[in-house]
Amino acid sequence: MTAPRDIEFPDKDQPLRDDVRLLGTMVGDMLREQGGDDFFRRVEAVRLAAIRRRESGATRDLQADLGGLEPFEARELVRAFSTYFQMVNLAERVHRIRRGREYERRQESQPEGFADSVARLRDAGIDDNAICDAISKLVIEPVFTAHPTEAVRRSLLEKQQQVAETMIRRFIEDMTPREEEVALARLREEITTAWQTEEHSAARMTVANERDNLLYFLGGVIYRALPVFLEQVEKHLETLPGGCVPERLLRFGSWVGGDMDGNPNVNHETIKDSLTAHRALILHRYRGELKNLYRLLSQSRSRINVDAAITERIREYSALHPVEYESISHRHRNMPYRVLLRLMSARLSANAADRAGGYENAAAFADDLKRIHASLKRNRGEHAGLFPVKRLLRRVRAFGFHLAALDVRQDSLVFRRSLGALMNDADWLELEPVARAKRIREAWRDGGKPAASAEDEAADTLRVFNAINECRRRFGADAIGDVVISMAEAADDVLGVLLLARWSGLHDEAGNVPLDVVPLFETVDDLENAPAVMTELFNDPVYREHLAARGSAQRVMLGYSDSAKDGGVAASRWALQQAQSELAAIARSAGVRLAFFHGRGGTVSRGGGRVHRAVLAAPPGTVNGVLRVTEQGEIINAKYGLRGIALRTFEQMAGAMLIADLAPAPSHEGEPEWAKAMHLVAGESRRRFRELVHDNGNFYEFFRTATPIDVIERMKIGSRPAARRKGKGIDDLRAIPWVFAWTQNRCILPAWYGLGAGLNALIERDGLDSVQRMARAWPFFANLLDDVEMVLAKTDMDIAQRYFALHDDPAGIGARIVDEHALTLKTLLAVRDAEALLADDPGLERAIRLRNPYVDPMSLLQVELLREWRANGAKDDEHLNALIATVNGIAQGLQNTG
Repeated sequence: MTAPRDIEFPDKDQPLRDDVRLLGTMVGDMLREQGGDDFFRRVEAVRLAAIRRRESGATRDLQADLGGLEPFEARELVRAFSTYFQMVNLAERVHRIRRGREYERRQESQPEGFADSVARLRDAGIDDNAICDAISKLVIEPVFTAHPTEAVRRSLLEKQQQVAETMIRRFIEDMTPREEEVALARLREEITTAWQTEEHSAARMTVANERDNLLYFLGGVIYRALPVFLEQVEKHLETLPGGCVPERLLRFGSWVGGDMDGNPNVNHETIKDSLTAHRALILHRYRGELKNLYRLLSQSRSRINVDAAITERIREYSALHPVEYESISHRHRNMPYRVLLRLMSARLSANAADRAGGYENAAAFADDLKRIHASLKRNRGEHAGLFPVKRLLRRVRAFGFHLAALDVRQDSLVFRRSLGALMNDADWLELEPVARAKRIREAWRDGGKPAASAEDEAADTLRVFNAINECRRRFGADAIGDVVISMAEAADDVLGVLLLARWSGLHDEAGNVPLDVVPLFETVDDLENAPAVMTELFNDPVYREHLAARGSAQRVMLGYSDSAKDGGVAASRWALQQAQSELAAIARSAGVRLAFFHGRGGTVSRGGGRVHRAVLAAPPGTVNGVLRVTEQGEIINAKYGLRGIALRTFEQMAGAMLIADLAPAPSHEGEPEWAKAMHLVAGESRRRFRELVHDNGNFYEFFRTATPIDVIERMKIGSRPAARRKGKGIDDLRAIPWVFAWTQNRCILPAWYGLGAGLNALIERDGLDSVQRMARAWPFFANLLDDVEMVLAKTDMDIAQRYFALHDDPAGIGARIVDEHALTLKTLLAVRDAEALLADDPGLERAIRLRNPYVDPMSLLQVELLREWRANGAKDDEHLNALIATVNGIAQGLQNTG
């Protein structure tokens, strides 16, 4: 297997071509070895036929090569192409690391990196003190979720990581011929064992499995990358005033074990279990580092002085842990750092076992590290251990004793029902939100207990707040992140959560609830109503008292997924843009420090895309040095699976935030008119989208037939059901399987449908030249078009129509989709004044072309397998297993799921 012919690689990307060729050859050799010559020849025949289809449009040869395959044969064929995609994806990530190293070697700033952003700010005349002040306030907080879009199991991810790390060593190290031979053998070994490993588990993922997957990334790559990133930032800022680097520039959050929204498997127990696992892992990492420091810091009192603070700590801790102290060899008693490190490790062991003698909190542990750091610095230890102590200290500041703050999320309807039951009001849900808010205020001021005893759902809700209270005591206040209210609609949703928390006993002596309650506005209507909701809360005396106790800080979460499912991508993006601007203005007027929590997914239709461009396209005055954003599914591996990629991810985030805060795009005289124009685009786009998706009674059946949603629902890749609120239909289907299904059939409808109608309406009203000027000068509009253009480049309507043919479609839904796709493609190219998609992004265009010929056979196989499987009542496991293989393979090829 090699890259399709006539795909050109510029000189800077020749090593990528070589890597793709090497890995492709290895995959081919492995397939011949494992499957035999006949199997290899069939794979090659299908590959060449797929390339011919792309070059000439001839599909007959490809269909002939795919015809008559048994399910097992189809599955093996799909796995062959999927293996190739895995290698191409890895080669591209490795090449990104290689390119970053080349910039570093030439001592040049990589575009969109942190140093590049600082240089741009200085070139723009921004004062160094202003840059330093902005940097000192930066907070980047990726929040990792358990959304089931990672179609690759962990054991295979680990093998892929080994392949990538071996490829990196090949260009970092000056290998001898023998070392090169060993490296190539290691690559073959990992590729072959991956082929011999089942792609998907026979058992559904549990919450514990999801947590283990998260800890794999957090406790591995990210743990190693964090201090390196901070060191890079520090180096870039050497010419700026001192004290720039904030102590907690990076911190992390998680939803795994705390996201109860529609998932009956997450509850008060998983909250406690998750944070227990978090602490166990981070303490294990710290103890490992203390062990390494023990080996390194062998300084003897006879050779060097140490600070009195070290001796004082040894005396204090030897009394606290006399057994541990007595176990220290007498030969080492004259090595004060070693003695203290052993006693510090004993304290961490006590923390891990919940025994007496542990640290009160992570700050106390950090204080001991600061003492060692200070002593080394004052006693000629700059090159005698200071560096690893500083690295550990940075990790402790970021990870604490909790590793990642656990958010707790629940559907607003669950909170409402629980509150109504405790109020003993059977008509609670029928009351107007204003009436519910009034009753909540009265109960709050009364300070009494619930009117009814807690049972069933209400009892479970109170147990959740009890678990939060317990975890705050055991693991520290930072261990609990936001309490997120999904589908928040009114002020009473937020006030009700405060009352439930207080009734559970989660409050301080003054009666204040020590939680950040975060409404999540998800649909287009809810986003449009968000300013009114937050205005009501900011004017509410009960909530203002709560905010005062929280430092007058408020977070609002914005839902990209459900707003796009509700109204289409253009209406969603515009509603999000307007909501941010209006909410920021309201908060400023109310004297509240507002930060946004962006609920982005991996795909364009769920807010995904290039984070650097997304941050720069945010409304002015809405970033404010804070970026809290969800990271989901396969995106976690793509952005944080390798240390070099994780470092690049962090610096792009930080750099974009600086530019957005200090040098946003200058206001343009056309902005008021652009806003009116976008209102027209969003309105027409939403009308067209809802007309098809929500108002057409035949659409849901068409969707379930023309996509492999029934296969996705049976895949054991997540602990959460595909629908929320036990509903049936598009409205209650989760956004993730919705997008996943449309990506599989190569239509990717949620990411573009309706935009063409909106653009066309604007062109007819204002003229093409006006719309083109808007696309060139307005970052928000340009970013929207960039994202949709990328998606259109991945669509294939010829293949999509083969899926549509699975449905009788008397309403002509498939034809409407094809027509709308043609309109969207035509209008977008006209606005871009381009003849072809991605004309200005040859790297992305090449990446898509590199994969498309190999995705096509899997798509055609999936269509036929779906037809046969459904004809047999969807009960044939052989067909289902083959279908699941196609889902995995297509996801690998398109690098998108949900």
